[in-house]
Amino acid sequence: MVFTESIQVDTNRELDVVNITGRIEEVVSESGITNGLVNVFVKGSTCAIVALEYEPGLIKDLGSILERIAPGEEDFDYLHQQRWNDYNGHSHIRSSILGCSITVPLVDNTLALGTWQQIVLVELDVRKRNREVIVTVVD
Repeated sequence: MVFTESIQVDTNRELDVVNITGRIEEVVSESGITNGLVNVFVKGSTCAIVALEYEPGLIKDLGSILERIAPGEEDFDYLHQQRWNDYNGHSHIRSSILGCSITVPLVDNTLALGTWQQIVLVELDVRKRNREVIVTVVD
């Protein structure tokens, strides 16, 4: 059996990190599936889905590291900017590094996450957005 549902996530700014674990757990509960896999996928090429400890210091560290790996437009001349003039070439690069989905085992109706792991959406675009996250539960 496969159960799929979309959830909407509003973000406020670049590097906004939104904990969506509870919303995913609600979808899992609605699915009626107790054992299987849960895939969480965000539509868009300037955002990411990751598992991390949702803690203020770590969230700031994530932003700092991403700035070192793929600096903003003011610090690097992205060819993407030359084509589209949207100042988000770094957002696309960061998304490709972090990834747009995660798959988590579902065991006895519980996401098999570690003690401190939460599933989060990371906004990487230079403006606030409304993101569609597709949650698929497979038994």
